[in-house]
Amino acid sequence: MRLSRYFMPTLREAPSDAQIVSHQLMLRAGMIRQEAAGIYAWLPLGLKVLKKIEQIVREEMDRAGAVELLMPTLQLADLWRESGRYDDYGEEMLRIKDRHDRDLLYGPTAEEVITDIFRAYVKSYKDLPKNLYNIQWKFRDERRPRFGVMRGREFLMKDAYSFDIDEAAARRAYNRMFLAYLNIYSRLGLQAIPVRADTGPIGGDLSHEFIILAETGESEVFAHRDLVEMGAPGPDIDWDGDLEPLVQQRTRLYAASDEMHDAARFEAEGPRTNA
Repeated sequence: MRLSRYFMPTLREAPSDAQIVSHQLMLRAGMIRQEAAGIYAWLPLGLKVLKKIEQIVREEMDRAGAVELLMPTLQLADLWRESGRYDDYGEEMLRIKDRHDRDLLYGPTAEEVITDIFRAYVKSYKDLPKNLYNIQWKFRDERRPRFGVMRGREFLMKDAYSFDIDEAAARRAYNRMFLAYLNIYSRLGLQAIPVRADTGPIGGDLSHEFIILAETGESEVFAHRDLVEMGAPGPDIDWDGDLEPLVQQRTRLYAASDEMHDAARFEAEGPRTNA
């Protein structure tokens, strides 16, 4: 297509409220347009990039044995009431009613929906394990959306859910996703540090977040140099083999965000008082 026919509304100057370089460049290059606080339209050039990222994520999920489906953006509040999370999730959840006065919500995540789908069709332990993933728009009503699409209210999210017969099988599924994420970041040209994380309102007792090393951001990370310099596992993984050594190689080395680091140090040293 000729450039004269393409829609790419570039800007000479970035808007004054764009604080970080990535946000400024995306606006100036005509990739995105802000429609409301934390909500963006993806213009043709930005959509091309978004689709390429989505495809990399899809390829690595498929390679790790996950199966894609598509769940709705709107969810029934009754599912969340059943799980006990409807009132617990807080103000980030956008709650709405339809014309029949039924309570709905714009999904911030999809554990309830995928569990309802799974229990409707899987009736035997012989059908396990299963790992299902979804690439869909989510909405979380952030109090202070900022940094462009880095902290928006509406965002495209890949979420995967494994169903396993026991804790050992669940650990194997976790390991596959852990290594798949490292490969995704590597293919995107990003250096990611796996850091133990708080599970938050999603729950569970094992969680890692992958922190991207960059000049912009809100957290500092304390990490062992060997972990920082360690590359991704690469595509030649035996996904059906024992992945624990590869995961342990990366989790035995210290890594923590400043919040987790300070909490761990406080727990180790104990509270102090002035005499």
